Amino acid sequence: MVPIRDNNPISITPYVTYGLIAVNVLAFLYESSLPPQFLDGFLHLFAVVPRELSSSFAGIAVNQPIPEWLTLITSQFLHGGLLHLGGNMLFLWIFGNNVEEKLGYVKYLFFYLACGVLASLAQWYFSQGSLIPSLGASGAIAGVMGAYIIRFPKAEVIGVVPLGIFFPTFRVPAYFFLGFWFIQQAFYGVSSLGMPTNIGMESGGIAYWAHAGGFVVGAILGPLLGLFSDKSPDESW
Repeated sequence: MVPIRDNNPISITPYVTYGLIAVNVLAFLYESSLPPQFLDGFLHLFAVVPRELSSSFAGIAVNQPIPEWLTLITSQFLHGGLLHLGGNMLFLWIFGNNVEEKLGYVKYLFFYLACGVLASLAQWYFSQGSLIPSLGASGAIAGVMGAYIIRFPKAEVIGVVPLGIFFPTFRVPAYFFLGFWFIQQAFYGVSSLGMPTNIGMESGGIAYWAHAGGFVVGAILGPLLGLFSDKSPDESW
């Protein structure tokens, strides 16, 4: 199932959401322009490397030109491939605009980056010794989804199921779609603990704890920043 859009009209132009999408796309285009021998070094420098972050927190120098904690932000704008980028940007476009309208431009940007940072820390907590770089906007976008489900639980998401040359669509409540997604991420995260699997950061796969952690952070942080405020869009900065 691929979500297409929600049915909540917005009354402001979601400049921050569009800007985040643009920055992610530009960063990916830059990544794609790098020769393979430079790309690995670039990703290792600007993505989160759990073992190096652990060393940094312990006060041990990691011999990197930028502070390791800064990768908690820079990693949010890097992606491992076109499908990785496309999926993340699709979800950001679907759910981000409504959350941006409720929080306002400035608080929404802070909310997005904070969700991304805390989601990365959630993944780091469960894989502190890993040398595999972690990157992507998934944790931040999971935070947006967490805020969306509690603010617009009755909204409907239009989904599409590719069946050969046919693409039937259907509507599913946001609480069902996003709730199922969260349970799935948490289940896979628990399944990856303490065992060699093909999922999770340790194997270079999907950072499920970042997804689940970001979702929970978004559901908590959104209301604290005024997600349920009755301010007009012009006042919500």
